[in-house]
Amino acid sequence: MAAYDVVIVGGGPGGLNAALYLGRGRKKVLLCDAGTPRNAAAEHMHGFGSRDGIPPPEFRRISREQLKAYPNVEVRDTRVGSVEKHEGGFRVALGDGTSVEARRLLLAMGVVDVMMDIPGYKELWGPSIFQCPYCHGWEVQDQPFAMLAKNPQYLDGAPIIQNWSKDLIVFTHGAFEVPPEQRERLQALGIPLEERKLRALHGRDGRLAEVELEDGTRIARSVMFSAPPQKQHELVTRLGLELDDLGYVKVGPTGETSVPGVVAVGDMTTPMQAAIAAASAGTIAAAMMNHALILEDADRRYTQVTGKPAPSRQKAH
Repeated sequence: MAAYDVVIVGGGPGGLNAALYLGRGRKKVLLCDAGTPRNAAAEHMHGFGSRDGIPPPEFRRISREQLKAYPNVEVRDTRVGSVEKHEGGFRVALGDGTSVEARRLLLAMGVVDVMMDIPGYKELWGPSIFQCPYCHGWEVQDQPFAMLAKNPQYLDGAPIIQNWSKDLIVFTHGAFEVPPEQRERLQALGIPLEERKLRALHGRDGRLAEVELEDGTRIARSVMFSAPPQKQHELVTRLGLELDDLGYVKVGPTGETSVPGVVAVGDMTTPMQAAIAAASAGTIAAAMMNHALILEDADRRYTQVTGKPAPSRQKAH
C-alpha cells in the first residue's frame, strides 16, 4: 500500500497551493481531485495577482503543470471515499479502488452551493448570478442589478452592492418580514425593495434578462447577486469535524480541525470565500504542517539516538 506524508483532498486553489508548498518542503504528497470545482460555472477568476481574469480551468492547468517539477507530488483525478485512523495516521480509500496511507490529511474541498428552487436560477448561476462583487462586479458595473436577500442580515449588504451599480433593486422573495428601520434605510439610499415572491428568472443568450414575480410582473435586470445556502461535503460529516455556528468547519489559526492530524482550508472554513484567500490559507496550513512533520521526525530520531523522550520545545514569548 502506497504511503504518503500528506493526502490533500481537493484540487482548487487551496489544495494546489498546499501541494506546492508541501512539495517544496520535500514531503511525499498525494493530491486527490474529484473534478467538480465549486467555480465550474464561473467564466473567469478575478482578484488573484498575476492571474486576474483567467478562466478557472486554465488556472488549474497551469498549477498542475507547475507541480510536475516536484516528483514527490502526485496528482490523481479521483474522489476520496472512507478515511480510517491507522497507526498514528490515516488509511484513505480512493474512488479508483485503491487505498493509501497518510500521516496527515489536508482538506480543501470547498463547499456545496445549494441552488435555489427558482426556475432559471441554476442555469444563470455563473454567467449572470454572482456571489462576490469583488470577483465579478467590475465587469458588470453600472448595469441593472438585482440582489436576492435571504434574511434581514443580507439587507445590510445592499449599499455595498450599490457601489458597483446605482441601478439596484433588492428582492426578498417573500422570505421574511423587512424590519422598519432597514426599510427606511434602503429608501433613504435610493434602493427599491421588492417583497413579492419570484416566479422565474428569464435569460437571453445565456444571460439574465428579466426577473418575473409571482403575479407575472417582469422587471428587466442583467445581473443578480445572491448567496445561496451552502452545505459541507459528506467527508466532513464522516470525519466528525466540529462545525461553527454558521456551519463552517471550525479551525485554528493554521487550519487545525477538531480531529488531530486533519487540517481544513478555504471556503469550507469561512464565509470570506475567494480563490486567493483559499490559496493563502493552503499555503499557511501546508507550511505549518510541514514544520510539524519535520519536528516529529526530529523527535523520533532524538529518541532513537539517546533512548530518552524528546524534550519539550520552547514556546514563543
